[in-house]
Parts: sequence; structure tokens; C-alpha cells
Amino acid sequence: MTAPERPISGFLSWGFRPFFLSAALWALLGMALWVPMLRGLLALPSAFDPVSWHAHEALFGYLGAVLAGFLLTAVPNWTGRAPLAGWPLLGLLALWIFGRVAVAVSETLAAWAVAAIDVSCLVVLGGYVLREIVVAGNWRNLAVVVLIGAFVAGNALFHWEAAEGAYAASGYGLRTGLAAAVMTISLIGGRIVPAFTRNWLAARGSETLPAEFGRLDKLALLLTLLALAVWVAFPEEAETGYLLLASGVLKAGRLARWRGSHTGSEPLVWILHLGYAFVPLGMLALGAAILWPGALPPASAQHVWMAGAIGVMTLAVMTRATLGHTGRELTAGPATAAVYLSVVASVLARLAGGAIPEWSMPLWTLSAVLWCCGYAGFLLLYGGLLIRPGKQ
Repeated sequence: MTAPERPISGFLSWGFRPFFLSAALWALLGMALWVPMLRGLLALPSAFDPVSWHAHEALFGYLGAVLAGFLLTAVPNWTGRAPLAGWPLLGLLALWIFGRVAVAVSETLAAWAVAAIDVSCLVVLGGYVLREIVVAGNWRNLAVVVLIGAFVAGNALFHWEAAEGAYAASGYGLRTGLAAAVMTISLIGGRIVPAFTRNWLAARGSETLPAEFGRLDKLALLLTLLALAVWVAFPEEAETGYLLLASGVLKAGRLARWRGSHTGSEPLVWILHLGYAFVPLGMLALGAAILWPGALPPASAQHVWMAGAIGVMTLAVMTRATLGHTGRELTAGPATAAVYLSVVASVLARLAGGAIPEWSMPLWTLSAVLWCCGYAGFLLLYGGLLIRPGKQ
């Protein structure tokens, strides 16, 4: 079923408009704040240490907004029901904004209040998605609600660890939230990447189409779930490393069956494959970091997921959804490709900084600059489409 016809107008007519815009602004501002914090030139009145603040806001802050924008736009198409719009949508956005402010000034607030404010947006979002799925009988997507619950649980645990004085940036909360994010990309990305690729190739008369969902896909998802669960509980065990390596190889094989090599002429399609590729690459990098500790620091390996899988895949989804839901042609030009490549280069610079300690600070700074360039480019190219109603 598809959602009822609605005019494409109004900033608060669809969830993708305010949440994608807010996510991109926060990705830019959060990184702009992080560079002077990294160099000891700026200190926020936050109860979180600087690295934990950065990790929390990149995962639960930025991704939380993208997740809200995506689900508030996708759920009406899944259920055939009207989207959340107007004042209720503005209220949900306000909860997300309050969360960012509360975390930034958490030194002045009670820890329980900061946690309650911060998790409220996704708790309400999860309740909304659950209600829509139940009312419509759309049980196929119930797993999404479970993943939202795991993401919220990770955020709450992150707050608890920080309040207890632990280094939350490497704790159970971060791993739980990151595992939920990677599993969400594996599940939803596993639907949209081959589907959009198939549509694009079929429209050009190609007979080489992505493989249909089959046993390999089921096995890859199950092994991913197992590997992530074990990693959350036992992040340093050799068995965890082997599971991550096995899952990474299987997911790479799954991705290869989606014919991404045939999509080089359309950035809007090949970026989906590149974004998804960071999921198996992250598993391989993290598995290697566990089994051979001197090869790559675990924090750098995690950035393959944090900045690579999340950063690149969310940009791919935001650009495509913005074009599609504002009535534009589903194609991207050189400027959008430059946005994509800037964020990819940011990921590579971050990894190089972890692998070459003596060059870490300049490489991390370069990574931050490239990240900011990518999201500034997104705002320049797509900000107007998100703000202004109708066709531009």
C-alpha cells in the first residue's frame, strides 16, 4: 500500500524535511565544535568527557535525527496511513533539539534529567512507529521497532555509564547503540540497495540485475546479529574477532550480488553500495583490531562504522529521499558526487590518523574539515529543497 496523496508543500508536511535539515546542521556544527575541543581550545559545560560527547552526539544525536526523518517518511508508505505532520512533528523535533542542548550543558543538570530529555525523542518515535505498524497490521516491519528499542537502550546505558564516571565512549552503551545502527543498515539497506539498483538497471534495459533475497541473505543477517551481540558483550575476545571476520566476508559476498559495479554512471545509486560496503569493511577492520591489536586501534576500526557506514549511508538516503519526495528526478550530478566523496575521504583520513600515530592530529583535523565540507555541500545543494515547499 502507499500513503494517501498529499500536496508536496510545507516544511512540516513530512518528517524528512525538518529532521534531515537538522541532522545535517548538527553534523556540521558538532564537528566544528569537536575540532577545538580535540585541541583543548574549547570546553562545553557537559558532564561527558570531550571524546564521549563527540561519540554520543555523532551516534545518538546525528543518527537519531536521520532515523526519525527516514522512519517518519517511510512508515506512511509501509502502512498506507497519513504521515505525522504539523504541530506533532514540530513537537518531536523540539524533543530532539532539547536533547542536544541538555547533553551540551549536562554539567548544570541532574544526570537522570539529561538522560530522560535525551531519550524522549526516540521513545516517542518508537511508540509512533509501533502504533502505525499495529494499526495497519504491517507486521513485516516490526523488527524496526525492536531496533529502535535497542538504540534507545544503548543511549540510556551510555548516560548511566557516564554518570557513574566510566569512559562511556568505549562502554556497553556505545556498543549497543552502534550495533543497533549497523543492524538497521544491514536490514533496511539490504532492502533498498538491491531494490533501487534493480529499478535503475531495469529502466536502462540491463539484463544483469541484483540477486533476489535468498538463503545467503538470511544467513548473512543472522551471522551479523550474532557477531554484533557477541561484540557488545565481549569486545576483546578472540572468538569475537573471528565472528566479525566471518560476518564481514559473508556480507561482502552478499553486497557483490547486488551488481554495484554496473552503476558507475549514477552517483545516487553507487553511493548506496559504497555506504553499505562500510558495514562489512567495519567488521573486517574491527575483527582484525581484536585479533592483531597492533594493526589498528579499535576506536579507529569502529569509525569505519561510525563515520563510514553511518555517515555515507545516511547521506545517500537523505539525498535520494529529498529528491524523490520533492518531485525531482532521481539523478545526482557532479556536485552531489563531490559531497559523497568528501565524506568518504574524511573516513579514510580518520583511519589513517589511527594507523599513523605521529600524524594523528593533522589527519584527524583533515578528516573533520572534509566531513564539514561534505555536510556544508549537502546543505547548499539540498537545504532549499527541504525548506521551501513544492518544486523549486
